[in-house]
Amino acid sequence: MEGVPEPHAGWTFLTNHARVLATIADDHTARIRDIAVRCRLTERAVQKIISDLERDGYLSHRREGRSNTYRIEPNKVLRHPAEAGLGVTVASLLSLLAQDEAERAAADPSDTP
Repeated sequence: MEGVPEPHAGWTFLTNHARVLATIADDHTARIRDIAVRCRLTERAVQKIISDLERDGYLSHRREGRSNTYRIEPNKVLRHPAEAGLGVTVASLLSLLAQDEAERAAADPSDTP
């Protein structure tokens, strides 16, 4: 069935909520369809995750014509009690993910001439 991501077996380090948030951090105007493809989720799952993130104050959106522009609340503390007690923020999580992505891109031999 086209458009449906292939299933993944086993565990992963990031939740789908973190993946969606990181994708939006990379592109604040990303369409749900594009987020779904990048995160290997269905569009309906992405809509639910965005709704969760907005409901709990991690994300908001502004309608611009036919598209949305998202705003992430960088100072919002992560939900899990283990992180909340330490004051770990969304900004620190996204910074860690962006740093890792940049290091992987720099180490990719296909990027060098």
